[in-house]
Amino acid sequence: MGRFDRVARPVYRAVMPTPNPPDAPPDFESAMRDLEVLVERLERGDMPLEESLAAFERGVMLTRACQTALKEAEQKVQILLRKAGEPTLEDFEPEEPAG
Repeated sequence: MGRFDRVARPVYRAVMPTPNPPDAPPDFESAMRDLEVLVERLERGDMPLEESLAAFERGVMLTRACQTALKEAEQKVQILLRKAGEPTLEDFEPEEPAG
């Protein structure tokens, strides 16, 4: 048997995503999706008061989770831009429509 006759084969394992712990905030995409569903349900207006209040409370929590995720992403972008020596970020000012 030659040196190249026997080749080590890679071992493949199924990697399942680890779910967030129950008390951990949801990721941004999940929070946005859940928030959209909650808003649709609340806008229909067919939920009892207690259920509406619980949905509203969850919506506030989801909104805060989204705001935190966006703030963290903005901070990461700013750090990366500073490391790259790029100019600082400026506030967006939309152009006035010609007319």
